[in-house]
Amino acid sequence: MKLSEIKSHLSGLEKIAFQLPNGELVPAHFHVTEVGKITKDFIDCGGKVRSETVINFQLWEENDYDHRLHPEKLVNIIELSEKIFKFEDLEIEVEYQGKETIGKYNLEFDGTNFLLTSKITACLALDACGIPAEKPKLQFSEMEGSSCAPGSGCC
Repeated sequence: MKLSEIKSHLSGLEKIAFQLPNGELVPAHFHVTEVGKITKDFIDCGGKVRSETVINFQLWEENDYDHRLHPEKLVNIIELSEKIFKFEDLEIEVEYQGKETIGKYNLEFDGTNFLLTSKITACLALDACGIPAEKPKLQFSEMEGSSCAPGSGCC
């Protein structure tokens, strides 16, 4: 989800809820402790120089159970960040403290809740790493001229 999209979604909400990939909701007393821009410059395993930039939201919770972040307050925080940091309309990444470490998530919206969706790693230079392209999966019954009947000697 891009920055413009979250602002649009927030404008139609009365409350904000973030849902974890396991279906649980982030407790309603969460804070957005950071809104920033993260730029990662790196070299992939194939030697290609790359750069990626995301807008980062950090969610945090404490035992202040009466706290509620209202949509218009989050829009104000986002707009102040845009003004100060001159954000482009970039993808949003959300950080949230898990049981053992901070998790990083992509962000989607289902019409009611903001969904924290799992991020995955991937090799960006498969050919340089020697990772073979995925071979098509075939059924023996679809292979021309093959027979794997009992007693045919195929196995």
